[in-house]
Amino acid sequence: MTDECITRNFNVLSSNGAGNRSSIIADNTDAKGCPGSGVGVGGGATAAGAPPVPANKLVARMPVDRYASEYNMNHKNRGLALIFNHEFFDIPSLKSRAGTNVDSAELESALQGLGFKVSVHKDCKFRDILKHVEKAASQDHTDNDCLAVAILSHGEHGYLYAKDTQYKLDNIWHYFTANYCPTLAGKPKLFFIQACQGDRLDGGMTLEKTTTETDGDSSMSYKIPIHSDFLFSYSTIPGYYSWRNINNGSWFMQSLIRELNTNGKKYDILTLLTFVNQRVAIDFESNVPGTPIMDRQKQIPCLTSMLTRILRFSDKPNGNKAG
Repeated sequence: MTDECITRNFNVLSSNGAGNRSSIIADNTDAKGCPGSGVGVGGGATAAGAPPVPANKLVARMPVDRYASEYNMNHKNRGLALIFNHEFFDIPSLKSRAGTNVDSAELESALQGLGFKVSVHKDCKFRDILKHVEKAASQDHTDNDCLAVAILSHGEHGYLYAKDTQYKLDNIWHYFTANYCPTLAGKPKLFFIQACQGDRLDGGMTLEKTTTETDGDSSMSYKIPIHSDFLFSYSTIPGYYSWRNINNGSWFMQSLIRELNTNGKKYDILTLLTFVNQRVAIDFESNVPGTPIMDRQKQIPCLTSMLTRILRFSDKPNGNKAG
């Protein structure tokens, strides 16, 4: 396990070109944890302490027509959003995460602006994380559009950190698969992860313009996989650092928050996250001339999507109906 890397200065480029300089550090101690990353989908916590019903025996309410191009976002409620914000740890090798409270507060506000009912949980031990997750999964989500979970913590190859121990992300999202939480079946389940996925650095590549370049049957029942309709948005790619500004928050979360606030009701979620990638990739670079190996480093977020329809956080019309 690598310890936190402290960098000295950083120039933040805002959308209007203004910048500021302050200390930043890397959340280098994250989690792959999504299907396809080598983590078994059968693992993780067992919701309510009981085995799930076999998938071929499950029946849930159809939230949208079989071949609908977009998710039904016109239920009575937008849905629950859980934020697990980790600043301090019982593990001696993990330093405090200065700046994470800025991320947490601003993300809470952004999600509320989209209609989510947000609950923030600070510095939870792993057993308490599971209690909050199990409570959320056991609720009736019939009248909800979707679910969102954000985890702000340290991480390293394949793992996230609670206050007291490390864990894999499937310990969390496993609770919300269709066999454990049928009232979320067919509905979007969104996970936003701010944490490192390793200790490698991305020095980037400079792009320059060349001198020659010019400017220039919907009502019928159907079966879905129990792991469909999940989306995992990571602050960085597997194996790499994730950078955090101790005054302004992490590069990824601040970019996500700005995009949700600016275009959250305008674009679909995949378009939004593409522009989050753009903000992080272009607007941020470490500035640590005193430590050359950490100087002028870049970062790119990473997205794994099992969504089956377009997701937009559009305003709800009057007279919503649950279903």
